[in-house]
Amino acid sequence: MGQPDNSSSTTRTAETSKPLTGPGSMSKFAFFAMTASLFLTVYEYPTFAQSGQTLIFYLILCGALWFLPVALCAAELATVKGYSDGGIFSWVGKPLGTSMGFAALFFQWFQITVGFVTMFYFIIGVFASVLDIPQLNEVPWIKFSVVLVLFWITTLLQFRGTSFTAKIAKYAFSLGIVLPVLALAVLAIYYFSNGHTVSTNFTGVDFFPKEGNLAAMTAFVLTYMGVEASAPKAVGLNNFKRSYPLIMMGLVLVGVILCTLGGSIVAMVIEGNISSNEGLIDAFRVLISPGKNSWPVIVIGVLICFGIFGQVSSWVVGPTSGLQYVAEQGYLPARFAKKNSKGVPTFILLIQGIIVTIWAAVLTFGSGSSGANMSFQTAISLTVVIYLSAYVLFFVAYFVVVFRHKDAPRDYAVPGGLIGKVFFGGAGLIMSLLALYAAFSIPSSMSASEGRSYIVILICSFIATIVFPFILYKIFNKGRES
Repeated sequence: MGQPDNSSSTTRTAETSKPLTGPGSMSKFAFFAMTASLFLTVYEYPTFAQSGQTLIFYLILCGALWFLPVALCAAELATVKGYSDGGIFSWVGKPLGTSMGFAALFFQWFQITVGFVTMFYFIIGVFASVLDIPQLNEVPWIKFSVVLVLFWITTLLQFRGTSFTAKIAKYAFSLGIVLPVLALAVLAIYYFSNGHTVSTNFTGVDFFPKEGNLAAMTAFVLTYMGVEASAPKAVGLNNFKRSYPLIMMGLVLVGVILCTLGGSIVAMVIEGNISSNEGLIDAFRVLISPGKNSWPVIVIGVLICFGIFGQVSSWVVGPTSGLQYVAEQGYLPARFAKKNSKGVPTFILLIQGIIVTIWAAVLTFGSGSSGANMSFQTAISLTVVIYLSAYVLFFVAYFVVVFRHKDAPRDYAVPGGLIGKVFFGGAGLIMSLLALYAAFSIPSSMSASEGRSYIVILICSFIATIVFPFILYKIFNKGRES
């Protein structure tokens, strides 16, 4: 889920730009790198690590039966005649009706408003750990205040335009994402070569998941979310009908390897409880200076925070493009389409900021005495269930196109003919529904009281989110056909 470059900052959102029309207008490496940046990040490693060896199973399963189906089906929908503009709004809206397309687009955008809170929780957890200020992460009103300050500063900076942010984001990705991961791998090799044993956090959990560990699946699905954003650009590849599926398979392999490496190392070196938002820096502390925050640990912590902050900066404007498109089509009030002199949709950013503020309050204070780990897990699960709602509509729409609009002209089709379409579409839909079910399973690491708070917040927030876009559509589109 990492996207530092503003030129492709539509992470986890609908890509609303038109497809590239000329073959060869994008190199295979450029497309590979752009798509990889949609999901490669470090802040989910501690969450992966909590599953021990099972993380390898989940990453392979979700990569092969969810990531690949989403990518292939999105590529086909993106190249169907009349579906290229508007991203998921058109992909779902054309076959299922504009109200459904509006809802799918809303879910894709809305999930990032929760995702922002998740990322800032991670930043706060790292700073609290390396600077030895636990109050940042443990006192709700302090944590809430820090989230608001960081987010609104980031948002207001976007009003000046995104070129400066894009430059920062590039450095943030290199110094705050790639460098720490490489350092983690090198340090782990040195650590275990000196005779240290692998933690039972890794060895004590079987490769195949048990029923009580099913809830962990939500984090692994989240890893691959957003890959469909690059689908409209696939037609810019040389021989893209052959190149695109090969690149996607390569990305599955790279994603599985890197995420397995990062999550496994955290699980292997940490004994006892693994904190969702402090676990990564805890692992570096064990590898570099056990029991204390030496200057290398502090530097790495700052770099990691810089990397996540750079990603947030890129995402603040990127996810709004879909809303701008539907506003331009008349499905939202015209003010949603207005931009300032720098080309920034200020009204949408203000609405987005207010929503993020509300989520921060619900997730921070709603957790009560349950602690930072529970609020972080709730935020991740809520992000997943909102986004999965869009994916369920996406796969249902894909089947409608396959069976009812099979003669519609398209530049790309999922390999394998009808059998291939049914297999990949079916796998994606089943995995999406299974992940939804898993998200509402209480994680085995939570106590009974934490589990109750988790389920109540998650269910109430999910129901409100599902209903809200249909109410909005009804209000703003009276007299239109749905």
